[in-house]
Amino acid sequence: MGPDQFRSEIIWKRTSGHSDAKRFGSVHDTIIFYSKTEEFIWNETYQAYEKDYVEQYYRYKDENGRMFMSDNLSAAGLSGGGYDYEWKGVRRVWRCPPETMERLDKEGRIFYTKNGIPRRKRFRDESKGLPMQDVWTDVEALRSWHEERLHYPTQKPVALLERILNASSNPGALVLDPFCGCGTTIDAAEKHGRKWLGIDITALAISLIKSRLLDTYGKKIEIITVGEPRSPADADKLANDDKYQFQWWALGLVGARPVEQKKGADHGIDGKILFRDDPKASKPEQIVIQVKGGKTGVKDVRDLRGVLDREKAAIGILISLQSATGPMEAEAASAGFYTHKMNQQQYPKLQLRTVKELMDGKGIERPSNVAALDETFKKAPESKKKQGHQKEFGL
Repeated sequence: MGPDQFRSEIIWKRTSGHSDAKRFGSVHDTIIFYSKTEEFIWNETYQAYEKDYVEQYYRYKDENGRMFMSDNLSAAGLSGGGYDYEWKGVRRVWRCPPETMERLDKEGRIFYTKNGIPRRKRFRDESKGLPMQDVWTDVEALRSWHEERLHYPTQKPVALLERILNASSNPGALVLDPFCGCGTTIDAAEKHGRKWLGIDITALAISLIKSRLLDTYGKKIEIITVGEPRSPADADKLANDDKYQFQWWALGLVGARPVEQKKGADHGIDGKILFRDDPKASKPEQIVIQVKGGKTGVKDVRDLRGVLDREKAAIGILISLQSATGPMEAEAASAGFYTHKMNQQQYPKLQLRTVKELMDGKGIERPSNVAALDETFKKAPESKKKQGHQKEFGL
């Protein structure tokens, strides 16, 4: 990343205006482009012409209605010289040899000025656009109405990463994102046939990326996760090392969203699942979840039951490393059932699950996605692209 490897400073204008106190409005991010060596992949990319440019230069129309711009065929002053010959009574140094001039003329790609000077037609519908410059104003930051927005605080638009990857890599190349967040780089790499490796420090990010990839590409995609617990013993170690990472990881086992809050102030709720079993309801139902890494007892079940009543939640889930005792199971059973508003199906209102049970595939009892619309996470849009590559990311 030294000065010899620096290639470009790119300004991405991500918003139209800001009112920042006592300073100029901050409307851009800076992207720094480096290469490892002097030899690196570079695929020319293009951006659309601005409207003023099109109106100024593509102002001519041929007999077929095609818009074109007038381009010089003379090589006067052009480095490298040209071809000296006479063309239809005009002798000059031209940019192309006589045979090329002949071909262009037959193809209707030359027009003549009033003075008989040939000029080349550059058709608008054949133009790739303007070679990409280092100021990008055509990629909008994500807004609330954008389909791809997943409500992750630092999420970037996938079009931004597509541009970067397409310019600097070829299909089949390996793309690394060591701070992959909600997985936009990974999504762009998968979409454009690159292999990828993503790394993030939080189990929350890994869980979010898994959901994003499965929503977008379906279960045909193969995901290998390195660094997550693969056994109850691994989970126990994670709980001892970092209880918050353990909580986030455990919530991912049931597809729950962590509650946004300061550490240590959970008010009895570590995560939630939101669903709507009545399309006419003004707000979704809640499944509230507690995650316990240490010893649990009947008091924890009673506390969760109190949270259910306080939050007016539909179902409560207690996830623990230890198996439930008889008194704990009895207390949970006494909470009764939640009844689906449309089909009257019943689900235990308070459920106890161990990490081992969840890892072995025993899920929670809840209205399914068929019987109830899941609103826990915003779904990523589905892709029509076929997959078949093995992918990997990890903590």
